[in-house]
Amino acid sequence: MPKRKATAAAAAQGRLDNGPPVGVIDIGSNSIRLVVYEGLTRSPTPIFNEKVLAGLGREVLSTGLLAADAVERAYQALRRFRVLCDTMGVARLWVIATAACRDASNGPEFIRAAQTICRAKVDVLSGKREATLAALGVVSGIYQPDGIVGDLGGGSLELVDVRGTRLKGGTTLPLGGLALQDLSARSLKKAEKIVDQALRNVGFLKAGGGRAFYAVGGTWRALTRLHMRQTGYPLHVMQNYVIPAREALEFARLVRRVNADTLSQIESVNEFRRPLLAYAAIVLEHIIRYAKPREIVVSAAGVREGLLYEVLSERERKRDPLLVAAMELNVLRSRSPAHGIELVDWTDRFMASTGIDETASEIRLRHAACLLGDIGWRAHPDYRGEQSLNVISHASFLGVDHPGRTYIALAVYFRHVGLYDGELLPGMRELATARIIDRARVLGGAMRVAYLISAARPGVLPSVPMMVRRGQLELSLGGDLAALGGERVANRLRQLARLIGREAVVVTS
Repeated sequence: MPKRKATAAAAAQGRLDNGPPVGVIDIGSNSIRLVVYEGLTRSPTPIFNEKVLAGLGREVLSTGLLAADAVERAYQALRRFRVLCDTMGVARLWVIATAACRDASNGPEFIRAAQTICRAKVDVLSGKREATLAALGVVSGIYQPDGIVGDLGGGSLELVDVRGTRLKGGTTLPLGGLALQDLSARSLKKAEKIVDQALRNVGFLKAGGGRAFYAVGGTWRALTRLHMRQTGYPLHVMQNYVIPAREALEFARLVRRVNADTLSQIESVNEFRRPLLAYAAIVLEHIIRYAKPREIVVSAAGVREGLLYEVLSERERKRDPLLVAAMELNVLRSRSPAHGIELVDWTDRFMASTGIDETASEIRLRHAACLLGDIGWRAHPDYRGEQSLNVISHASFLGVDHPGRTYIALAVYFRHVGLYDGELLPGMRELATARIIDRARVLGGAMRVAYLISAARPGVLPSVPMMVRRGQLELSLGGDLAALGGERVANRLRQLARLIGREAVVVTS
């Protein structure tokens, strides 16, 4: 094996040059988590993520104190996290603490010790500040959000109304799982009364009618994971997972009614979180009752992502996180990143000429698919479609829902395997509407022509337009590029033409 100097660049050719890593340590009431990101960008990619379930908020409301054993677990976790940050070369570290630390009488003592261990200031977030950051996390990760954000931690529930980038009505309530367990003396009936009394007085919940409720926080993610497994959902991606409100209400009542350990697939939930599921279910049930949302949307992006989003420049915040992530994968994995950009423009002209209607959301999805069209080229030809579909379906993308992921993944899949989905995995069929499959097949067909005539090299597509003219699908190959035509190109052009109800012709000059 050839020897190479162990520089950062030589050791990590699969990394982007987005500056040095940045990190966030989140000292929550239930868990303490370190997330280190590749850099400070509009679409931050975690390169390390670890949590410790310390349970700092376990007895705060009844005793007023952080429990001694929880404090020791927290110190051990923070010592480990500090060494990890040093090892990874984290250039900027934010340390935040939430409800348990701000409510406990020995919280200031714990914070002083934590600052010494972390060698960084610990920002104890007020309830309002925590609510704002959770909402910004949703803004950063959900395309055009419109609804109520609810961040459920171990100690508190933060609620904020969000429309696009506008936030309104932030409040915090002591309804976290550990807090409810403590306040109710582990009685679900008492917990239900506490939740009902707290939420009935939150006036802006009424504005949630017919909109989304964005669920943020580890316990709700655990509840969602259980729902995914119980329903056999084919895509195990938490971000932007959607449950219709009526179905979520029925599931919440089921979880509250039975012992969590008797539920099928319960092993998918951390044992430490299982006792908190019923309390989370009670909170969700009452939110659905008072807010009357259309659907529950899970946001894996929360306070930490909101903090990083807030630090970005206004120009960077306005960038589309999906397209940023797609461009990053394009740079990392394709043969020519510039070709992917040219493919965006080439398909823009093609689609405009066909008369096929596209929404603004579908256009951005198509652009992302063009950028991702060549990420599977290193795989064996028989598996390029399958591998591309798998990577795109499960990638750590922000700003795209599950149907959108499916459209992008299928378009690239069709580009590799052909325009028929006979071998398509059943799970993808469940997520794809007829419109999604149709649009993905058309784009896949266009990419099949584009890659055959360009060999994935830049500089060709701008000179060989493919457009509908005079009722025919024409591919224009002029001058020195006329020889690019051939039977394979003509066959692929005819396949695409049939999809859009046209005749195909290759025009040379």
